[in-house]
Amino acid sequence: MTYEDVIVERNEGWLEITINRPEKMNALRDKTAEEIMAVLAEAEHDRSVGAIIMKGGDKAFCTGIDTSGFEIKPNEYFDFYRKRKTVRPVNALFRTLPKYSKPVITVVEGFALGGGLELALVTDLIIAGNNAKFGLPEAKLGMMPGGGGTATLPRVIGKALAKEMMWTGRRLSAEEAREFRLVNHVTEAGKALDKARELAGAICAAAPLPVMYIKAAVDSGVDLTLADAMAAEGDASFMLYFSKDRDEGLAAFKEKRTPKFQGE
Repeated sequence: MTYEDVIVERNEGWLEITINRPEKMNALRDKTAEEIMAVLAEAEHDRSVGAIIMKGGDKAFCTGIDTSGFEIKPNEYFDFYRKRKTVRPVNALFRTLPKYSKPVITVVEGFALGGGLELALVTDLIIAGNNAKFGLPEAKLGMMPGGGGTATLPRVIGKALAKEMMWTGRRLSAEEAREFRLVNHVTEAGKALDKARELAGAICAAAPLPVMYIKAAVDSGVDLTLADAMAAEGDASFMLYFSKDRDEGLAAFKEKRTPKFQGE
């Protein structure tokens, strides 16, 4: 498939999606979202793909939603509202990623602002170069976050700091983002992709079914009571007793060899 807004590269065990709109500082438009979702949908059913790396350019991962898409005629606001709730691709992308079954790692070099930060927040891991900047500046433009930022950011860094960032437009440096556990790792500028690939390789070396179940258990478990979360984990863990990869993993451990997982 030919893409206009993204570049797709296959690596050893994972796919890399590059948002490629440098003239717009990688701002998202509906076409960008459609292409990302098309890649994700194909990769989800490809057993040779164990993880996704999503990245931008040296200056920006993504600077939000392309504001040219905000042009709405006075008599079309309700129609736009309905599209936003149902079929608008940019909104669908933000709903798709939290439910995606495979790990998604975001690489941030430069800016991750507005919808760009919100996009990173609905992925699993964030790796930042030390030149990265994170912020939700919508209030300074007469708007507010619309890609889930008021829900996702407080869950990561706490309500007080999240409110401060959204009210004032404060931008976090890469080191601050690591301090507040917004990002997993900070590297030298230009080296974040190397770290992301290292993590993708480690993830892809694990058995695919436990990786999938762990992601689902963690993502759903944080919103459950402790007892319910532990019960859900126990059920998922028990299902792996029927997995061929469990037998292969235990046999490989006993025989001191590298396991050959098949995702079965």
